[in-house]
Amino acid sequence: MPENTHTPPSHDDRTTFDLTELDRESRMGGLGTETTDREVRRISLADFDTRRDQIGEELWSAATDIGFFQVVDHGIDLATVDRAFEMSARFFALPTEVKSQYPLKKGQNAGWEYRSQVRPSVGTPDQKESFQVTRPRMDGLWPTDAEIDGFRSVILDFEHRCWRLAMNLLSCFADRLGFDRDFFTRAHDPAASAYQSTLRLLHYYPFPDDLLGVDNQWRAGAHTDFDALTLLFQRQGQGGLQVLPGAEADTEAWTPVEPSDDAITCNIGDMLMRWSDDLLPSNFHRVRAPRKGEDTGPRYTIAYFAQANTDVVIESAAGTHPPITAADYLAQRIAANFGK
Repeated sequence: MPENTHTPPSHDDRTTFDLTELDRESRMGGLGTETTDREVRRISLADFDTRRDQIGEELWSAATDIGFFQVVDHGIDLATVDRAFEMSARFFALPTEVKSQYPLKKGQNAGWEYRSQVRPSVGTPDQKESFQVTRPRMDGLWPTDAEIDGFRSVILDFEHRCWRLAMNLLSCFADRLGFDRDFFTRAHDPAASAYQSTLRLLHYYPFPDDLLGVDNQWRAGAHTDFDALTLLFQRQGQGGLQVLPGAEADTEAWTPVEPSDDAITCNIGDMLMRWSDDLLPSNFHRVRAPRKGEDTGPRYTIAYFAQANTDVVIESAAGTHPPITAADYLAQRIAANFGK
């Protein structure tokens, strides 16, 4: 079995695979069609320890089918989720000059950004702002208690709960991939300075009437996630997320992912796809713009991206892709997509 660390990275890994993915993304700016033929399955995590085998089967089946699934009975109570969303809304309500004191650190996934992501799929900025929390990189980036009382403690507690849930889910995939059960937990060690998993608070702006029906305007253009596993918290009634399963890629038949307050939407990222020798697909997804007659108000989400520590080597059992450190892999994917 591959080890998490201590294997030196190979050569520069700007592989044909990466360039092919980028080319595919650059051609995904069209509307496509919508379909409900695919199911985004809801999986209960109740009695996790005693039902591990059953839960693992359900996770694997959903992940290999569509790359997305929703978990309920996940152990993060609704009051805790509500409190995190409250803190998120309070942060984004701060004046721009206050938020600007905590700018996104280039290449660090920490701090506030405003309409800075231009996806290759659409060529226009995503209609959103975000605040990104990566634990070891937050020096000087926390709002003061005078600005938002309790923000730091609430968000750090929520981030840790997300980490614990993500590690439980990843342990089920470790079982299926032939890794030891704690393989991914070691690879995402929050006590290490190399920790780079990120909690992202997101605020999608109210959509202006003059942009309704404009084809190249999106709340978030089509993309895959660079991480191992994403947890996405959504609010009831604030929809728009769509996934494009690999089997539907040629016809661009997008499946909507309905939000609810009690379910966490999860998806496989590029790192886990690579680790699994491509058995687990990291599929394209997007957040479409509202349409005429739909709610055009703001949309808030919170995402946790489980990204292996910077010094961890991503190396699969069958060797489908060359070994590469998580730091190098992320840097290359970000550079290819955003020129940063």
